[in-house]
Amino acid sequence: MSKFIKAFLLAFIAFPFAANAVTVASWGGAYTESQIKAYKDTYSNPDIIQFENYNGGLGEVRAQVESGNVAWDLVDVLPDQAITGCDEGLFEDISGEYGNFIAADNGDGLVADMAANGVTNLSDCCGPQIFWTYVVFYDPDAFPGEKPSKIADFFDVEKFPGKRGVHTWANGFIQMAMVADGIAPNAVYKVLKSQTGAVDRAFAKMDEIKDHIVHWSAGAKPLELVKSGEVIMSIAYNGRVGAAVLSEGENFEYIWEGQLLEQEYLCLMTGAPDRENALDFLIHSTSPASQAEQAKYITYGPMRASGIDIIKAGEPWFHTGIDVMPHMPNTPERLKISVMGDPEWWADNGAEIDERYAAWMGN
Repeated sequence: MSKFIKAFLLAFIAFPFAANAVTVASWGGAYTESQIKAYKDTYSNPDIIQFENYNGGLGEVRAQVESGNVAWDLVDVLPDQAITGCDEGLFEDISGEYGNFIAADNGDGLVADMAANGVTNLSDCCGPQIFWTYVVFYDPDAFPGEKPSKIADFFDVEKFPGKRGVHTWANGFIQMAMVADGIAPNAVYKVLKSQTGAVDRAFAKMDEIKDHIVHWSAGAKPLELVKSGEVIMSIAYNGRVGAAVLSEGENFEYIWEGQLLEQEYLCLMTGAPDRENALDFLIHSTSPASQAEQAKYITYGPMRASGIDIIKAGEPWFHTGIDVMPHMPNTPERLKISVMGDPEWWADNGAEIDERYAAWMGN
């Protein structure tokens, strides 16, 4: 037997976990890199964790479970997919394990700590990850006088003339329009659920700037539009704006009022190949300390309320040595002026809204 083969076999025997790694399916890019640094690299046994990119949705999850050939252990999903996947049995109900998840310093368990951040619809099959938001931003140098400061300014083309950047789907824009029309951020979904014509009211507000919109679909585009001056303000993903400021030195400011807070979850696949280790890694990655650690690399906010306290106490927190709290979307004061996403309502009504929005853009 050659020395090479002997060495290979010895390595295989010494590290048998390589064939039984916990596989985490996530979105790729800077987001997954932040997960690797915050969760994998700080885990007690990082060598058994591997990340794999996927394109989102439940199609591949469903195909794996229904075929009985499950390759992934944990999947990073949006909240409506967490709910649907749990209801369909694609993800395993782990709510009975929540008592074993790492508590906050004040003693609050996972559920109470999330409730302190305004989250009351945690899926029974998943652990919390981060808040990301649709937020309006602008270059302050484009406004020599008064600068926009509230969401109504985004819809006021007389006071602040110029084009606005808006994405090619409805979620986020609709809620901002309702806040700009006088609905309190914490009442947006109450109105949507209880008042006939609430969606009509949102579209009527959107009509006011329809002729002043430049649409975008790629996440990098709004930054290009604002930098070039093609638009004076734009809706964007807050993480993109934060990265431009903290890592690239851009000069952007946010309008936090009316931002739409969306959630992200890690869910345990039904039939996960390495369930025990996957659950242990999930408990680690949903801890307040791990979620705060992620904010060192990307400006998405921890869904654990106590994670914000850790960041505050450690400023400057970002890996470049810059204060990150000005870019965190879910500080207590910003939560008061933000719309908290309701994945159940959107799951029930999103297809109809998107169809109407597509027609609205085309007319």
